[in-house]
Amino acid sequence: MKTMNAVPKNSIEAAGRRRPGQHAGARIFILALVFFLAGAALSALWFSRGGSQNLPDTNNPAAVALSDATKAVLQHLDSPVEIRFYSSLDASSVPDSVQAFAGRVDQLLAQYEQVGGDRVRVSRCNPSSNFNASAAAADGIKAFNNDKGDACFLGIAVLCGGQRESLAQLAPEWEQALEPDLTRAIARATEAKTAAQPVAQASTATLDAVKRTIPNLDAVSLDEGTKILRAEGLAQFKRAANEMKAQENDAEQRFLKAQDDQSEAAQQAIAEEIRKIHAAGRDKMKQIALNSHAQVAALQQLKKAAP
Repeated sequence: MKTMNAVPKNSIEAAGRRRPGQHAGARIFILALVFFLAGAALSALWFSRGGSQNLPDTNNPAAVALSDATKAVLQHLDSPVEIRFYSSLDASSVPDSVQAFAGRVDQLLAQYEQVGGDRVRVSRCNPSSNFNASAAAADGIKAFNNDKGDACFLGIAVLCGGQRESLAQLAPEWEQALEPDLTRAIARATEAKTAAQPVAQASTATLDAVKRTIPNLDAVSLDEGTKILRAEGLAQFKRAANEMKAQENDAEQRFLKAQDDQSEAAQQAIAEEIRKIHAAGRDKMKQIALNSHAQVAALQQLKKAAP
């Protein structure tokens, strides 16, 4: 939000003529708009984790809505799945932000348990329960911060029968990709126990987008390519967020003028415009996320088909 110094002179003069209560009402309304759009941005990040999920209930931080795709996988499991969540973080070397992220991962896993029912069991392996560094390493979890203090672990292993899939080291930077990555790991781990469903072939447009983003496809590994595609997706998110912010700034200035003019109709129209900005931005960011996930899946197909 702009400071008063950034507001044009005529707006400052008009502000001086406002009654104190009127001015306060304007700022409160504008703050509401800012928080409204901030919620849209958070919602967009949430969507980028894997589909049409909802923003967590701010009154209940543990309420995390899983995407429809994840729910479909969990509700059609034919074999039980164990998710081992390894979380051992040295407070002296791990930032508070990473520890807070670990808490959010735990909340996400709680939703996997709830939706999966008796088909999904989460084992929480941490220093206060049954953490074992050797077991973590055996499950493919990568140790980090060894040079700063006690070895730390933050990762997930998915087990189904004799199959094991690992997310070796989780990081806040890729939080929005965690749900789709975990759901794919569950699907891969259960392939040996259940008949795999036909995988939809990527569209020509999606394959072309992957090749444009990664022109040297043959020289890039699947892991490197996935990171490149995700980085491009995040860059698109930032551009969309900046566009939405510019629209919000414009709406703020017009709202101030409408209040100067004591035009209730104009204020209501701007409020409706803000709602439309939010809806359009949310849809755009959701589409960016869907495209990004489709491109990662297309990359996997390309790499699998490569000789």
